[in-house]
Amino acid sequence: MRATAKIFWILGVFFLIVAIAYGFITGRYEPLGVETVGFPAMLALAALGLMIAMVLSLTARKHEIEAMDDLDGEVAAEAGVQGSFSPYSWAPLWAAVGAALCFLGVAAGWWIFAFGVIFAIYGVLSWVLEYSTGQHAH
Repeated sequence: MRATAKIFWILGVFFLIVAIAYGFITGRYEPLGVETVGFPAMLALAALGLMIAMVLSLTARKHEIEAMDDLDGEVAAEAGVQGSFSPYSWAPLWAAVGAALCFLGVAAGWWIFAFGVIFAIYGVLSWVLEYSTGQHAH
């Protein structure tokens, strides 16, 4: 986790430097001033990288050294269960269809966006509640 935090610190600082340079160059050479989409997007990218780096650094302080941070560690130290996955779940498909329709709806028509929201809500709710047995399960 410490190596991942360092990578995100480097990425965050890099994108911040690039965003400042981009804002300076577009502000100086563009007739309308600083570009209104790219500059804030790069600043947001830098902020996201720095936020992830901060969370990973704080988490690494709280926990002991993991196998990936041990310089003498073996690959077998990371063996074991990595997560719980549903191999026959249809929920990710419906969530992806909903996201695709939402993106298409922004470009083609807002009525498509409404169908995308319906599919996305159904997909996300079924994905989240997939293993829920309910309050009164026996």
